Amino acid sequence: MFKRKEVQPIRKGDKKVIRGWVMYDWANSVYQLTISSTVFPIYYNTVTRNGSDFTVGFFGTRVINTVLYSWAIAAAYLVMAITSPLFSSMADYTGRRKAFMEVFTWIGALSCGLLFFFDRSNIEFGIIAFAMGTLGYGGSIVFYNSFLPVIAEPEDQDRVSARGYSMGYLGSVLLLLFNLCLIMRPAWFGIPGGSGLPARLSFLSVFLWWIGFSRITFSRLPKYTFRKRSNHGSVIINGYRELLIVFKQVSKSFRLSIYLSGFFFIMMGLLTTMFMAATYGEKELGLKENILIPTILVIQLVGIAGAWLFARISGRIGNLKALVLSIFIWILIIIGAYFISDAAGFIITALFIGLVMGGSQSLARSTYSKMLPESTTDHTSFFSFYDVMEKMATVTGTFSFGIIEAITGNMRYSVLAIGIFFAIGLAFMMILLRHERMTRDE
Repeated sequence: MFKRKEVQPIRKGDKKVIRGWVMYDWANSVYQLTISSTVFPIYYNTVTRNGSDFTVGFFGTRVINTVLYSWAIAAAYLVMAITSPLFSSMADYTGRRKAFMEVFTWIGALSCGLLFFFDRSNIEFGIIAFAMGTLGYGGSIVFYNSFLPVIAEPEDQDRVSARGYSMGYLGSVLLLLFNLCLIMRPAWFGIPGGSGLPARLSFLSVFLWWIGFSRITFSRLPKYTFRKRSNHGSVIINGYRELLIVFKQVSKSFRLSIYLSGFFFIMMGLLTTMFMAATYGEKELGLKENILIPTILVIQLVGIAGAWLFARISGRIGNLKALVLSIFIWILIIIGAYFISDAAGFIITALFIGLVMGGSQSLARSTYSKMLPESTTDHTSFFSFYDVMEKMATVTGTFSFGIIEAITGNMRYSVLAIGIFFAIGLAFMMILLRHERMTRDE
């Protein structure tokens, strides 16, 4: 038995609500750019390096600094993968997906702010704060993504998804420009050169930006969405029961099963690249922040155009074909990245990464959204599967990156593994594309 008002009507296509949803990409993408992609990895490598010694003590154990970094990411995403099905199913069960999203936002933003206190004397504190920031960011995304099919019509979801990614790129670029000035020209702000204060202030800026602009999102998204409250059983049991129902639906769908399998390997490659690019440039190529930060900034600017470009391409040839095209380009990029040895090669590779990164992520999200059963109201539970696959892909990818470096002592072999991940993902998408073609011909 379900209580009255189990579903709260929501009018799709409300421009005010959609603008509020898009603003969360603007708000939280500063974590991705400043914390996970540029300033923090460079600052972390500087703090944890002692001359030519790249090992660091972590609770009494010596480990290579970049291996510890990649494993911290893997640990955070493993926790998310284990707990997000519970929380997302509870969100469907109670209708309070916005409340869950807001809690994770505070966890992530506050942790970024705490990185202000991270220095050489408290490595453990810095790693834990970074992992918690990653946890908060990833935890909020599953609820954010699940709003897309709730607030936008199917024919608008590609455009709205691309708009979100583009706004995220733009917002994160604006804050990074400020932080770049802070780091490169500290005298402009009355800060003495050669100190770590500018980088630490940039971590604090992420906290303020993320919390401040997310207020717009939370003021416009509906407080309650589709909800199912049973008179019997605990919230936890009923939440997992809902998740099991969705799992059975996914298992019975050839399209969803093949798509999520391919998606897993694609995200292994894409997200590992995103997390480890700056670390690879700094450690393996010896590039400094005056090259790394502007280069990754360019990735974001190119990414704005890339997201819209692939949205246009998908409009002409379809989502799957456009996604396959982006994966093929990714494979070529990784092959090139394996052989680069200087700043010029890194910059050229970064330009191509920017072109496909936003487009492939946006396409992956909107393609999955269109595959969901039209009759379902369990959007959060369905997107929980999407999110768990993404998080487990991050765990597997970043852990593999670290373990390969630990075994071989060379990050280039880890880069080669990323290319293999993309190739496997491409194979799954080709199987799905062939299935779609045969289905249309019947």
